Amino acid sequence: MVESNYDILGVKQGSTQREIRDAFRKLILDHHSDRGGDEEKVKKIIQAYEDLKLGKAYPDSDDEKLKKSKVYTGDSEEERRRRNLILSGDVAREMKVAQDWASLLQRDDATGSKLFGSKELGEIEFERKKTGELSIKGKFWAGQLTYDGTIYLSGSITSPYFAYADENKTQIMVTKGNFILVDPLQNNFTIEHGAKILSENGDIIAGNVIGIKETLQDPHGRVGIFLTKEHFTELRAPKGKVIVGTARETVLLDGEIVAANNLVNNIKVRAKHLSIFGTTINYNCEIELLTGGTITFHDEGSGFALSDDAIIKLENGKRLRLHDLKTSNMVGHGRQITYEQLDRMGKDKESGFKLGFKWFKKK
Repeated sequence: MVESNYDILGVKQGSTQREIRDAFRKLILDHHSDRGGDEEKVKKIIQAYEDLKLGKAYPDSDDEKLKKSKVYTGDSEEERRRRNLILSGDVAREMKVAQDWASLLQRDDATGSKLFGSKELGEIEFERKKTGELSIKGKFWAGQLTYDGTIYLSGSITSPYFAYADENKTQIMVTKGNFILVDPLQNNFTIEHGAKILSENGDIIAGNVIGIKETLQDPHGRVGIFLTKEHFTELRAPKGKVIVGTARETVLLDGEIVAANNLVNNIKVRAKHLSIFGTTINYNCEIELLTGGTITFHDEGSGFALSDDAIIKLENGKRLRLHDLKTSNMVGHGRQITYEQLDRMGKDKESGFKLGFKWFKKK
């Protein structure tokens, strides 16, 4: 006789969601690896819980498992997209299981480590330490994760930007503590393709950050007409620091303090204090400086690449070309440019003084 998902969790048919969830949590703790639990039994419990949340009373048969394990191949863009959509959905569901596992350990202040994913999908190791920090090792490429403590991630982060369902796209939120990529520049760890990281009360420390622009055919079928859809990779630490290497190709950085090497092509920055350590801010970059803030260029060279279309926008709505800072000898050698200086320049401009700045009307 086939064992039902209710039997696996030891609950009756018709049990409430809370009763099912409580039974699942107890079984997971009872079979925890630290207590000599069976890994296969844990997988079976987790799958039964996920199935019941979807309304499935029985586990998949062997034929159903085989059908779901098939890999879609093909050289066409449509086939690749179809395959990636299926795989990203599988990974996102696996990350939901990882989320539940980490939340259980967090609630009981317990330690543990566990592999999620598979050889086909890629394995990723989660470990909750005695300090309450969550260590993740492996590439994070789909799904959502929220954790109430610092996360250390040893691996790159990407996102299935092409996915229809938002829950399949990569979104990581730290409610308390920091989000830290471990030695990202040395290990070439990147955050890319529209992934979103939020540290509500702490900092974000990352390496190079890359967004993506997707070229789509005209939805009305007009030949030779294409649309561009921007998928911003977003790093937000509204009460802390965002520290990155080079941000490139459609990226949003938002923090009390933002520090970056270079900003290249369609980068949006919102900060009170911004530090640039490289020489490049170009191609449709926009910096929103908050009241009382500062901008500092640390490089001591003279070859700054500051594009004519890179803009500074003050919180009061005034706008100026970043290139004009260079021509006014305000850039480099750690010189600090304050919000008040920029605001006074605007007022002087309105009074008729020539300062070499071109101001733009608020849109």
